[in-house]
Amino acid sequence: MTRLLMLLAVLAAAPAWSQSGAAPAAATSSVVSAAGVARHYGVLVHANYEDALNGALALQQTIAAFVAAPSADGLAAARKAWLEAREFYGQSEAFRFYGGPIDDDKGPESRLNAWPLDESFIDGVKDQPQAGLINDRKIALTKKTLASYNERGGEENISTGWHAIEFLLWGQDFNDAGPGQRSFEDFVDGKAPNADRRRRYLSVVTELLIDDLRFLVRAWAPSQSNNYRARFERGGNESLRKIFVGLGSLSRGELAGERLEVALASQDQEDEHSCFSDNTHRDAVTNALGIENVWLGRYKRRDGSLLQGPSLRELVAAKDAALAERTTQQIAASVRAAEGIQAPFDREVIGGRDAPGRQRVQKTIDSLVQQSKDLVAAAAAVGITRLTLVDPKQ
Repeated sequence: MTRLLMLLAVLAAAPAWSQSGAAPAAATSSVVSAAGVARHYGVLVHANYEDALNGALALQQTIAAFVAAPSADGLAAARKAWLEAREFYGQSEAFRFYGGPIDDDKGPESRLNAWPLDESFIDGVKDQPQAGLINDRKIALTKKTLASYNERGGEENISTGWHAIEFLLWGQDFNDAGPGQRSFEDFVDGKAPNADRRRRYLSVVTELLIDDLRFLVRAWAPSQSNNYRARFERGGNESLRKIFVGLGSLSRGELAGERLEVALASQDQEDEHSCFSDNTHRDAVTNALGIENVWLGRYKRRDGSLLQGPSLRELVAAKDAALAERTTQQIAASVRAAEGIQAPFDREVIGGRDAPGRQRVQKTIDSLVQQSKDLVAAAAAVGITRLTLVDPKQ
């Protein structure tokens, strides 16, 4: 779960265009409108959540095969499917932070992506082999029960979501050179205590993940008269403001702040986003790419097809072409910097100020911080002058 810091009222913010290089020619204001950008944003959001759902369904198939007959190959296949599905969910983080379906008061975000996770809340760990919900046979392992336990008694008491599945697949990470090395025998009766419940937990928590992703797909589905997307498309400048809030908050408070600065300062593996699988470097890339997707009005789908339409970048360029281009280039620089972070992330943040890994992480932070300022200026250029952005903990 993203431990969201404090909220800060910040002025302005606007869009830009960039992905893997050249930006398209700026469109005129008669071609690109705020309403058109909001409508196309809905297309991108629905497609991205649909891809994340389909990735999770593929993950569920591998998990079903694995729990039916646990093996080293089956565990490797489930891990691969988790990593592949995670690529698409990571990009969807750009749709958060403005009280939409993912993270309003009833939204599933805390069940989907909550972190950091106290492993002992779920299962036995190195010094507490009998810990966790799995080893308490009095607790029924159902979707309702696991959802009710999520964050019970503390925000690190995570029982559901991507990182709960990740922990079950990889186990604790004691390996400096790579991810956790849980044995498939943890899921084999007679080889590990409560293996039957471990299999059950993995299956149930995956099904719950899929339920929550389906909820998001429905909320953003096209041609519905009363779902969130329909209301968003009618929202005018308020919807445009929400888009900027999402991009600015992910840029500064969440990605640069919670996910990178905190780990850089603490040098603690527990502050790493995907610490069991050592996938944190990809989390940073996909989050940065999600921002670029929205800015450019462009998204590459799971099947390889490309969606493209009215963009923030074009909308801003009609008012201030230089600002739009500067923001586009800065967002592209953030993606490149994130791509430069090496795995495993928990080794990147170790050492003194001049350590190469720490410099790579700091370069990404610096780019994201500047990007957030450019986004604020961009929003102001199109008349969005009141933004409430997630601000990093000081």
